[in-house]
Amino acid sequence: MLKNSSYLLFFLCLMIGTFISISANSWVSVWMGLEINLLSFIPLMNNNNMISTESSLKYFLTQALASMILLFSIISLYFFFNMNWKFFHNLIENMILLSLFLKSGTAPFHFWFPEIIEGLSWMNALIFMTWQKIAPLFLISYYMNFNILIISIIISSFIGAINGINQTSYKKLLAFSSINHIGWMLTGMLFNETLWFFYFINYCLLNIPIVLLFFNFKIFQFNQIFNNLMISPILKMLLMFNFLSLGGLPPFLGFLPKWMIMELLMKNNQYFLLWFLIMMSLITLFFYLRISISSFLLNSFSQKWLTYKFIMMKNNFTQLLFLIFSSISIFGLFSFSLIFILM
Repeated sequence: MLKNSSYLLFFLCLMIGTFISISANSWVSVWMGLEINLLSFIPLMNNNNMISTESSLKYFLTQALASMILLFSIISLYFFFNMNWKFFHNLIENMILLSLFLKSGTAPFHFWFPEIIEGLSWMNALIFMTWQKIAPLFLISYYMNFNILIISIIISSFIGAINGINQTSYKKLLAFSSINHIGWMLTGMLFNETLWFFYFINYCLLNIPIVLLFFNFKIFQFNQIFNNLMISPILKMLLMFNFLSLGGLPPFLGFLPKWMIMELLMKNNQYFLLWFLIMMSLITLFFYLRISISSFLLNSFSQKWLTYKFIMMKNNFTQLLFLIFSSISIFGLFSFSLIFILM
């Protein structure tokens, strides 16, 4: 992608649109940044096939609907600004929040997210699950409503956990996992201004090695990892550790932000919300463990004539990135704990 100048231009515009949105001092500038981001990502989605074209059209229509609601709410907010009508102010603020939920794929407005990610390439799917959520989540943190966020947290964690169980596509599996993680991010957002962003950075770091491996070996469906003889047992083991880290299992890095949010919920006496989030996380860990155990024990086979190298990837740079981010994902919590003890 970086060798194509037009793709590089659209990618830079994508980043600029996000930075405009999160640093704007007016809602009109926020809307403009979101539109720049939208119109820059659509050319990146198109891979000259029918599935990607359909995904880009669905994405445009969904984001256009959210932008229309947001712009209508902004105009209404300016119109009622000098009027002492509390009901209309609350209604407009809630409409702004719901339009941002639609833009970020947060439940209950998640219906478009798994369908669109299925038609994207792995690199675009990584951008879609990580970078494209930055601006809406920042804006949600500026305009919070406690009751609406609590409802969205419960629905997001439930939908992300339950719908991920029967998925055979890895893209949809990661999409529903993303919806579940958004529930944790919104929980951190409720009680701490910066904890949700730490969780988001952690989530991005955990997704990168998984997507790199799937991209390198062109893996899309559940059974492909079992039948692919080019994937060495060491790669399968690293993938398993990355999945368990993404699920938040100690002693991996993915447990650290969840640990911090659990401690925060206990301090604020939110025991029911804490119990619910932990139960839904156990369900997500179930389908990660199902992939890991199946790849090693149930459907694993090897040939005597096939000799593995330590890591078998086509590109040395991709291999280096995979090893770096896998090391962060697996040993990150241990490293943070060691630094904390030494300090």
